[in-house]
Amino acid sequence: MATTLNRALTTPLLFFFILGDILGAGVYVLVGQMAAEVGGAVWIPLVLALVLALLTAASYAELATKYPKAGGASHYANLAFGPFTGFTVGFCMLAAGIVSVAALARAFGGEYLTAFVELPVPLVAIVFLLLLALLNMRGIQESLRANAVATLVELSGLVIIIVLGAWVVFRGDGDVGRITQVGTPDHSPLAGVLAATVLAYYSFVGFETSVNLTEETRDPRRSYPRALFGALACAGAGYILTGLAASAAVPTSRLVESTGPLLEVVRVAGGIPETLFSIIALVAVGNGALLTGIMSSRLTYGMSKDGLLPGVLSRVLPGRRTPWVAILVTTGLSMLLALTGEVATLAGMLVLLLLVVFIAVNAAVLRLRRDPGEQPDHFRTPIVLPVLGILSCLVLLTQVEGEVWVRGLPVLAVGIALGVVSAVRARRSADVS
Repeated sequence: MATTLNRALTTPLLFFFILGDILGAGVYVLVGQMAAEVGGAVWIPLVLALVLALLTAASYAELATKYPKAGGASHYANLAFGPFTGFTVGFCMLAAGIVSVAALARAFGGEYLTAFVELPVPLVAIVFLLLLALLNMRGIQESLRANAVATLVELSGLVIIIVLGAWVVFRGDGDVGRITQVGTPDHSPLAGVLAATVLAYYSFVGFETSVNLTEETRDPRRSYPRALFGALACAGAGYILTGLAASAAVPTSRLVESTGPLLEVVRVAGGIPETLFSIIALVAVGNGALLTGIMSSRLTYGMSKDGLLPGVLSRVLPGRRTPWVAILVTTGLSMLLALTGEVATLAGMLVLLLLVVFIAVNAAVLRLRRDPGEQPDHFRTPIVLPVLGILSCLVLLTQVEGEVWVRGLPVLAVGIALGVVSAVRARRSADVS
């Protein structure tokens, strides 16, 4: 009899997992760079990014409850459009994970770390990624209860910023008028909002990996939509309030110049040791990088086992039984990206890759709408939402900067080429059988 995964996840545990995936370094390091694009009204791109994320999240909710299997976006794309699209989407997810770890490695070496020691960011990124690889090889198994604790630590950092920002305004040292300032000398209001929304979108991605847990959820039809939308709403409220607090408490120019913009709120408010908040921020960065690194290496291992990537990537470490080759390769690629790109560029590249994935997921909902799926009473999103989701992704793609396209297009080209190979192999296998 076939062994199935243990359906042990409850709605609260799934909620904390998704929230923990969404929360992280994005808002901790990108508020200043959003301010550079839009001005003091950083809450506007955060609101827009939340709305756009919810459109695609609705598609994920339908597909995850309709086909509660591990595999996520790649599985849905394969069902809807065949092995070429399925592989290409899976490859984009893998590449996005590697890029995300690189961005987090650079973020770890920013101003939050300088509260303890000042070191060159490239050196910090290399050491950080090496330690991450060693921990990954050791066979770390993150329990969802431990993730819930880490998530609460990350959320507490946002609460601290919201309270401190309100205190600065209350005592008369802030400027509420800054939150209505839209546009900068380099960007018109509309162009600034759209450019900042691309960066803000990075702060909300992460929910897409949660679909891999539906096979281990007790009642995915009920639990997954509640946990998904609840986590996005919670993260969105925290981000928007954080953006308002930071903008009102700290001059926009100061936020723009800082690699640890939320730390500037702590400095302006006073009364709380900078090191305390720096620890919280570093926990957020480190936890996000570790979870993403584990996901990337396991996805590489799985694609290798399926014959989609070279077989050497499926080798495991004796005793530890961890995919050491996959870990070294994904770590090496993240290291190369971390040494050759800034956080904002890497964040934009991640968004570019995920927008391709999200377009495929929204399109899959439309293509599979008449298929009853594995769960006939699954969650159903209004048909207009995936259409709007596709349009929103296309709009965001037009706002991706040229430097990001230069980096991202070769990655997409490799994914497409390998996708063609995968489709040919699948066709030959079908002909033989």
